Amino acid sequence: MKVDQFNKRILITGGAGFIGSHVVKYFVHQHPEIFVVNCDLLTYAGNLSNLKEIETAPNYGFEKQDIRDLNAIQTVFNQYKITDVIHLAAESHVDRSIESPTDFISTNVLGTVNLLLAAKEYWKNSMNSHRFYHVSTDEVYGSLGETGKFTETTSYDPRSPYSASKASSDHLVRAFHHTYQLPIVISNCSNNYGPYQFPEKLIPLMINNILHQKELPVYGQGLNVRDWLWVGDHVSAIHRIFFNGQDGETYNIGGNCEMKNIDLVNLLCQIVDSALNRPDGSSKQLIRYVKDRAGHDLRYAIDASKIKEKLSWEPSMDLEQGLKITVDWYLQNTEWLNQIVNGEYQNYYQRHYSKRNELQY
Repeated sequence: MKVDQFNKRILITGGAGFIGSHVVKYFVHQHPEIFVVNCDLLTYAGNLSNLKEIETAPNYGFEKQDIRDLNAIQTVFNQYKITDVIHLAAESHVDRSIESPTDFISTNVLGTVNLLLAAKEYWKNSMNSHRFYHVSTDEVYGSLGETGKFTETTSYDPRSPYSASKASSDHLVRAFHHTYQLPIVISNCSNNYGPYQFPEKLIPLMINNILHQKELPVYGQGLNVRDWLWVGDHVSAIHRIFFNGQDGETYNIGGNCEMKNIDLVNLLCQIVDSALNRPDGSSKQLIRYVKDRAGHDLRYAIDASKIKEKLSWEPSMDLEQGLKITVDWYLQNTEWLNQIVNGEYQNYYQRHYSKRNELQY
């Protein structure tokens, strides 16, 4: 099958990660007329087993490539005749960024620049018929007090190496729009949760620890507040922005689900205990308050009124219901979770992708 028979050939970076795999599956299922190229280096959080259901789809291809390698990215553009980009690939864990900031600058800044350069060169004769969609985070805005919300015009004030690297990439994407007329859109989202999330993040970490009756580490007094966004809602927002967003614009995506970390952990204890038929809330005794994270932002909250007004999108998932669905998924997929915890998932690529996709370029 020739890839140029498809109306669009979308390069989705980071498509083997948590959010990326949900985006890839959604586009493959919903748009058989679009060819989706998943480009992922398969570092520790990239897991191709997340994509088993679509790995043989006729409108799907996978490339194990490093976005820090410009030549490799240019080759992908040329081979697949890429018409659009949805850029999700990033180092994304704040704690890891504190320990190793250079990795975050290299991937999130240099990697983004390479994608921008490849798109600018490949699309130079037809800029208006393409789209470069950069997916970012609300952490670029810094920290809020007890009131107020982030809007698209909130000044950037990143507080961690991770958020600083994402802020840098946001600025570069806008610079390429203004300098080279590259057609771009950006979205900044709040904390995602749902199935397939790597268990270093708060919600799957707590679910796994409750399941195995391990300690539940909570930073400080657990008073930090986050706005939680169901990953399915995030995917639907990305889809809406990709097709209907205005060039050069930024859209904030929030879940309208603010909660203190300690309240979230208590709720997870209640939900998991109920699912496992344990005494109500018995796992709360596993909570341990630990030294707070360096530069820990107090509160994030998204004002998503722009995307609601301009694109008629708003979140659909209630937090408690979303957490119940998430808990049920992890409890029903303990093999997946154990493979992640034990690092066995990283062998999936060798078992299933040892040969290149048989495509005619």
